[in-house]
Amino acid sequence: MNAPTFTTLGCRLNAYESEAMRELAENAGLQDVQVVNTCAVTAEAVRKAKKEIRKLRREHPDAPIIVTGCAAQTEPETFAEMVEVTRVVGNHEKMQPDTWQNLAPDLIGDTEKVIVNDIMSVTETAGHMIDGFGTRSRAYVQVQNGCDHRCTFCIIPYGRGNSRSVPAGVVVEQIKRLVDRGFNEVVLTGVDLTSWGADLPAAPRFGDLVMRILKLVPDLPRLRISSIDSIEADENLMQAIATEPRLMPHLHLSLQHGDDLILKRMKRRHLRDDAIAFTEEALKLRPEMTFGADIIAGFPTETEAHFDNSLKLVSDCQLTWLHVFPYSPRHGTPAARMPQVHGADIKARAAALRHAGEQRVEQHLQAQVGRCHSVLMENPNMGRTEQFTEVSFDQPQPEGAIVQARIEQIEGNRLQATALL
Repeated sequence: MNAPTFTTLGCRLNAYESEAMRELAENAGLQDVQVVNTCAVTAEAVRKAKKEIRKLRREHPDAPIIVTGCAAQTEPETFAEMVEVTRVVGNHEKMQPDTWQNLAPDLIGDTEKVIVNDIMSVTETAGHMIDGFGTRSRAYVQVQNGCDHRCTFCIIPYGRGNSRSVPAGVVVEQIKRLVDRGFNEVVLTGVDLTSWGADLPAAPRFGDLVMRILKLVPDLPRLRISSIDSIEADENLMQAIATEPRLMPHLHLSLQHGDDLILKRMKRRHLRDDAIAFTEEALKLRPEMTFGADIIAGFPTETEAHFDNSLKLVSDCQLTWLHVFPYSPRHGTPAARMPQVHGADIKARAAALRHAGEQRVEQHLQAQVGRCHSVLMENPNMGRTEQFTEVSFDQPQPEGAIVQARIEQIEGNRLQATALL
């Protein structure tokens, strides 16, 4: 008999939740079960989930398959109709111990195939404690879930529900325990991190949480933020960027586009100049800051001129790490009813954005040669700098350690370094 096997698709929050589910399933005594934690961010993500489920059935013909995650929440009937699927479990239900306890006795019995309730009725997000992602280097702490905004292209609020925050005291206690266990870096995760606190008493801001963590957990060497909406960056977050060296100089920004008209049609809350102003200010406060960004190529009604503004945004905001999403319509979203861009144009524009991103990565890597960095080792041969750049070493280093290193050269998309004594 084997422990449950998890296949995780999509974001870091999904990866975090898979680890929490693993513990819940093992505590419930589940064995020889395949669990697929799906993503719904694009139509392609749903197709990938279905393909993965069919592959797992071929490889494990006798194993029950449980499908959960955002696609299971937004399209439960799609997966319930698949003969390969044993159970469909919603995003709220997947984090409840009772769900896994009830599944354990008889997965193939007469219980309901679909266990998915109204995610919009969920008002709290529990702070689930996990040990990390198979390494002792970095731990992830969920501080928020859901989203109150309704961008016209996005299905995620219907998969995650409205924004809910984990209270600051719970977050701090989790991080203290992780530091006591030897973790040198903690990453704060959520669906819409900068909305953290709006549903809590006195409505604290995300920057308040960051400052509180750094103050109350002085032994935490590195705190990292997974992704933010720059228009919601508050005064304390900017102060942390300016004054707290333990806050890593790497921010992933939810920008989505570089043209004002398209941003309005997306129902985003910022304009192009807002994004540029934020990155300029952050760089002024922290010159070593690097930025990643989500950008959608081929949003409905996007012309070549609109797209050129997105392409220019890569240099105007000094972006380095790009997540490029070719637009795909999500049923039920307003953007799906707008005039669509031809598929070949979407593909070409996405390729152009990725090429611009590759050039920016190359420039970033070249600028690091000869510099010294603190590298958090993810395994004995590879770690990441403060800016999340991959670094390889000729000589093995202790996993989970922060190693002072000098960058010697570039190897592909990685830096190559020598550890300093």
